[in-house]
Amino acid sequence: MFPIQIRYSDAVRETLEMTAKAATNLSQLRESQVQYGATPKEEVYREDNIVLYRYTPVVKKPFETPLLIVYALVNRPYMVDLQENRSLVRGLLERGLDVYLIDWGYPQRNDRYLTIDDHVNGYINNCVDVLRQRSGQEKVNLLSICQGGTLSLCYAALHPDKVRNLVVMVAPVDFHVSDGLLNTWSGCTYGPQSMDIDSMVEALGNIPGDFMNFGFLMLKPFQLNVEKYLGLADILDDEAKLINFLRMEKWIFDSPDQAGETFRQFLKDFYQGNKLIRSEVEIGGQRVDLKKITMPVLNIYAEEDHLVPPVSSLALEKYVGTKDYTARGFPVGHIGMYVSGKVQKELPPAIADWLKARG
Repeated sequence: MFPIQIRYSDAVRETLEMTAKAATNLSQLRESQVQYGATPKEEVYREDNIVLYRYTPVVKKPFETPLLIVYALVNRPYMVDLQENRSLVRGLLERGLDVYLIDWGYPQRNDRYLTIDDHVNGYINNCVDVLRQRSGQEKVNLLSICQGGTLSLCYAALHPDKVRNLVVMVAPVDFHVSDGLLNTWSGCTYGPQSMDIDSMVEALGNIPGDFMNFGFLMLKPFQLNVEKYLGLADILDDEAKLINFLRMEKWIFDSPDQAGETFRQFLKDFYQGNKLIRSEVEIGGQRVDLKKITMPVLNIYAEEDHLVPPVSSLALEKYVGTKDYTARGFPVGHIGMYVSGKVQKELPPAIADWLKARG
């Protein structure tokens, strides 16, 4: 028993020392040091909680067709411009694109009745019209990410006359693939009764962001809740790495609430009903038919994605009507698409070159 007691005592002592060291290092960091959003931008349109930003061009004459980034509703969009050396936005600007982004903001209690129609035919369409007016172009380019990709597929199918090229990135399309725990958690595998979304919305109104975040963390409980914090001990003496870690932590836990009716329809129609690939989703009284997406499509996916399995994204090719379809994978996970230094060297030119080749 004596050696065991020594090992246990050593483990306790090391844990206490690590905790004290972490507290000391973290306390020395100011909030102002943990910044995000490396690229200057200006507000060009505002409606309710949403803001449309234009990033300041870095070339004298940007590409004529503006590029609108449509991010997911469940996280904050500053992940695409996290820091100077890990910024998708910066990479696109350097290659001459005119980049805009929709910031969905934070839904309030009175937003519980906002629907997918409000987001697609309302906010996205209004932002597209602002870009068309500002640029003098009849059509815009869309770069849509994760859940924003799914919403943009709906938009492009309903408004093909306003979209010149469509780029979707780590976007779920087939929600009933066997891969991925998120599909099971959302109820598609075991039927609608596995998650009573109606009762949740009626009781809560908006779905709390903390609830959503807890679900995402539980998809990889050890890696996302234990392992990464154990690794924190190795970077406590490196302020730059520590700030990067805290910047990521800030984004992970900066989770907006979800408008109740939008979340209800998204879960029931997409995850549980898998209606997108069946042309059964109805938005604003119109049926979403992916075959009406005839503009060029670039489908970017993460090969090690645990949130949106590659097979879910790659299903898109079977359902769209375009004859110009390109798929491009990167050997990273869902978050790695934004934070991998190697990907950020290859992804912006891949998108920019593809768009420029199509006018």
